[in-house]
Amino acid sequence: MAAVALAALVAGGFIYWLLMVVIALFMMAEWSDLTATPAREKRLAQYAVSVPLAILAPIAAGASFLAIGLIAAAFFFTAIVTRRGWLASGTIYCALPVLSLVLIREQDHGLLLSLWALVLVWMTDIGAFFAGRAIGGPKLAPRVSPNKTWAGLIGGIVAATLFALVLHVAYNLPLRLLLATPVLGVLAQGGDLFESWLKRRAGVKDSGNILPGHGGLLDRLDGLVPVAPVAALLVVAPAIF
Repeated sequence: MAAVALAALVAGGFIYWLLMVVIALFMMAEWSDLTATPAREKRLAQYAVSVPLAILAPIAAGASFLAIGLIAAAFFFTAIVTRRGWLASGTIYCALPVLSLVLIREQDHGLLLSLWALVLVWMTDIGAFFAGRAIGGPKLAPRVSPNKTWAGLIGGIVAATLFALVLHVAYNLPLRLLLATPVLGVLAQGGDLFESWLKRRAGVKDSGNILPGHGGLLDRLDGLVPVAPVAALLVVAPAIF
């Protein structure tokens, strides 16, 4: 998955957008399954979220305020038609990270900034895994995810921050993004815990089975969901203010 994502990221443009759209639609399907949604309403939610995803295309409006409005519209449309608040929330959960990642890629030095946003999440997961296995210790949230430890959280933050430091020294990653990386590492772990809670609520081990041996896309991208919007805000903040 990392190789595919990085190849699309380097290519940018239509290829990157298309990969993001496909991923978001599969995420929406898995979210629907976790919320016990009937097939007809599951498809309706996917159709609703496809509208803001489509407007993000390079030949359309791209990452803009229009896309934000359409994401909100998809949420209200799904909530009103299906009367399922949890299902409707999935339109935001799946579309907002895509908007954020496309926005980051469109900036000057977008490749560097996108690598920072994506890889810091991966480094957080990798660092948390190895630190948790090597050190162990008190559990982070035993009722939600019994395997996560405080040592793993700290190890993940350290790994992500070291990665950002390398980008700062070698490729001039802005200092504000380096300093924000530990906070985003915490957010990544929070996203992981939230998805673990969703699976416990649904009584399932994995969010899906599209990735044999690894579960669903939500299982792999849960940390990126909260990180991407905050990273996008940090990236575009100087231009706004």
